[in-house]
Amino acid sequence: MSARARVWPGHPYPLGAAWDGKGVNFALFSAHAEKVELCLFDSSGQREIERLALAENTDQVWHGYVPGLWPGALYGYRVSGPYEPQIGHRFNHHKLLLDPYAKQFYGTLHLRDEHCGYQVGHHDADLSFDTRDNARDMLKCVVVDTRFNWENDRSPEIPWSQTIIYETHVRGFTIRHEGVPHHLRGTFAGLAHPEVIKYLQSLGISAVELMPVHAFVDDRFLTDRGLRNYWGYNTLCFFAPEPRYLSGGDLVEFKTMIKRLHDAGIEVLLDVVYNHTAEGDQMGPTLSFKGIDNASYYRLQPHDRRYYINDTGCGNTLNLMHPRVLQMVMDSLRYWVNEMHVDGFRFDLAVTLGREEYGYDRAGGFFDAIRQDPAMSRVKIIAEPWDIGPGGYQLGGFPSGTAEWNDRFRDTVRRIWRGDDGMLAK
Repeated sequence: MSARARVWPGHPYPLGAAWDGKGVNFALFSAHAEKVELCLFDSSGQREIERLALAENTDQVWHGYVPGLWPGALYGYRVSGPYEPQIGHRFNHHKLLLDPYAKQFYGTLHLRDEHCGYQVGHHDADLSFDTRDNARDMLKCVVVDTRFNWENDRSPEIPWSQTIIYETHVRGFTIRHEGVPHHLRGTFAGLAHPEVIKYLQSLGISAVELMPVHAFVDDRFLTDRGLRNYWGYNTLCFFAPEPRYLSGGDLVEFKTMIKRLHDAGIEVLLDVVYNHTAEGDQMGPTLSFKGIDNASYYRLQPHDRRYYINDTGCGNTLNLMHPRVLQMVMDSLRYWVNEMHVDGFRFDLAVTLGREEYGYDRAGGFFDAIRQDPAMSRVKIIAEPWDIGPGGYQLGGFPSGTAEWNDRFRDTVRRIWRGDDGMLAK
């Protein structure tokens, strides 16, 4: 069968890889790409077995349907277009790219020079062009079957007035827990273990807020020193859970954790990082968004689009003013609520999410989208009220219905508790 016959036209929605029982529909947004190729890999993820052009383009979404493809299939994209950093374009078809809508990853990513779109060490820096193929050492996206027997699972729906949140880290909380079997420590399954749930109930808390569980990257400056990214505030993908937290590599593990915590009357909130991605600034790697459509996904300096606006302090800022980028974030939030049954979100650097061209706006597009969305109306929303951009401290500056992490209240309580001078006695 020819490659052209192998790919049917498919549909531009939903974005990502969607299995329907007979095959898989692939859809990828890119406003500036000239060509999009779907790369399929063998079960080891080491050998590319097929490369299929997605010839259909509907409203800037490249799409195609591959009949006979099943869950478990490994894939990635190659996207061709201009490499002109000065005007914001960083396409490099030599780099295998991750689907922004991927639900699961296979493999382990160790950042190396070949993961950059430019030649590391070249005198032209990021204006140079790297022709090495990085596919062998790149993560692979996994086609997933999202079916799960929730058995009438329901959110505890605890009122704010009765909410007590316990902030914790999936790995750190369970890695040395004596009641958790060694092979489950540091994972979602470990957090769902009866001994852990029993302890959480004994604390009298009503919810756990998990530090970032979206797939993230070990930063190069850390791995060069033999270290790893522990906290996870360097998101690689907004739909896939972090692979190292899956003891068996299956999404069922996350859903089982949610169900068991709900059965225990405990809500689950996620600390989410939609303000930037793991691709860093102009000297960072090309892993996904940067190579798919850099000029759309990121906020760039208006006078020299080679450089990124950095209101986050992490090298780049996601461009939620773009309708497709805002759509991705909202699709991600709905996925975690509707498909994964989480009960709320704490938005890291939430001020960044409300930035428009003229600055922060509590009535900006992101907050409007949140307030009108049926799924978001059912869950708890918490904002971290600052970033490092102009006017970046916005405590009390969020729309109705948004709770906040109030650092002034926190610090005052601490001073009272310690008995600091000038404070009321306990």
